[in-house]
Amino acid sequence: MGRVLILGAGGVGRVVAHKCAQHPDVFANIMLASRTKSKCDEIRREIKERAGIEIETAEVDADKTGEMVALIRRFKPDLVVNVALPYQDLTVMDACLEAGVNYMDTANYEPKDVAHFEYSWQWAYQERFREKGLMAVLGCGFDPGVSNIFCAYAQKHLLDEINYIDILDCNAGSHGHAFATNFNPEINIREVTQEVRHWENGKWISTPVILDQKSVHFTFDYPVAGPKESYLLYHEELESLAKNIKGLKRIRFWMTFSDNYLTHLRVLQNVGMTRIDEVDYEGKKVVPIKFLKALLPDPATLGTNYTGKTVIGNVMRGKKDGKERSVYIYNVCDHADAYREIGAQAVSYTTGVPAMICAMLMLRGVWKGAGVFNTEQLDPDPFMEELNRCGLPWKQVEFEGRLPE
Repeated sequence: MGRVLILGAGGVGRVVAHKCAQHPDVFANIMLASRTKSKCDEIRREIKERAGIEIETAEVDADKTGEMVALIRRFKPDLVVNVALPYQDLTVMDACLEAGVNYMDTANYEPKDVAHFEYSWQWAYQERFREKGLMAVLGCGFDPGVSNIFCAYAQKHLLDEINYIDILDCNAGSHGHAFATNFNPEINIREVTQEVRHWENGKWISTPVILDQKSVHFTFDYPVAGPKESYLLYHEELESLAKNIKGLKRIRFWMTFSDNYLTHLRVLQNVGMTRIDEVDYEGKKVVPIKFLKALLPDPATLGTNYTGKTVIGNVMRGKKDGKERSVYIYNVCDHADAYREIGAQAVSYTTGVPAMICAMLMLRGVWKGAGVFNTEQLDPDPFMEELNRCGLPWKQVEFEGRLPE
């Protein structure tokens, strides 16, 4: 039985709070905090109606370490689950160190003024967390998170060495809007418009961004969803997996995008609406991408009419007992099923459920240690068991298809 403080009341925060409330044997006390307390209160009412569980809510600015420390000391959590904005990771980690509490998140740090994310800033906290006997688990959503754990599971049970990893993320759903993003528009657009890289033979290889006519893409036949065009994209788990998976020769990340999404995004980029710097407008400073975020549908509201499925998994190739072997581990999640359960669409659900499982394992003491960890450094077995139990069942098959070389 533990106390958990959840930061962020967006789509993922809603899922984490609901799923924690489904396990009162583990999460004895839950607090949901955000800059906008009314969002937390709405989720609190939903949880009371659906699960009959009371949670606490609070207002806090996660950009301000002092406010975070005060809230932590008042609520006294055993763990802070950070599903706020990636810009706030470092201030929240600072607060956890000062207040003496364990930490976890779902996305690595990204400065507000540069569309670039990497783990170096958070890995730099290694000694400070270790010296205080505290644990920080980074990137425990689906990808990153479950995608890393699939690799750790394959390394432990299925392959003596993993030479090639391809992470394939497909959203085959339809939300009915002309254009919308499945998570925070500002973060989503910054992610998909930055430099594309993958790791091969000990170095990073750059390729054209997805909006470029020369971008790297191919058609992959996803289970249930069928053939979908999949684009090479840089994703943060590549950085840690390239460091932690033995025998690795290449790792890539692929994501599906519809022609409609790409066309809208090209137009928005061409007219300057994806800019992250300030522009002058009628005597005021405006950041175009923040204004665009205000115009687009809130991802937390997309679930109402969302149909279709997400299919996310890893194709991993290597050797077992001296023989070549390729395995594919994946999850299929239905948007409508996720909405019926807790009022969320599948993209939020597939991120929030793993975050809850990570919190569960940390509170139970199954995952423990002092320092900063990525999920592939921890025992995958209990996590894989909880995925099946908590709403994200996975399948493992021998992979006989073809991937680009």
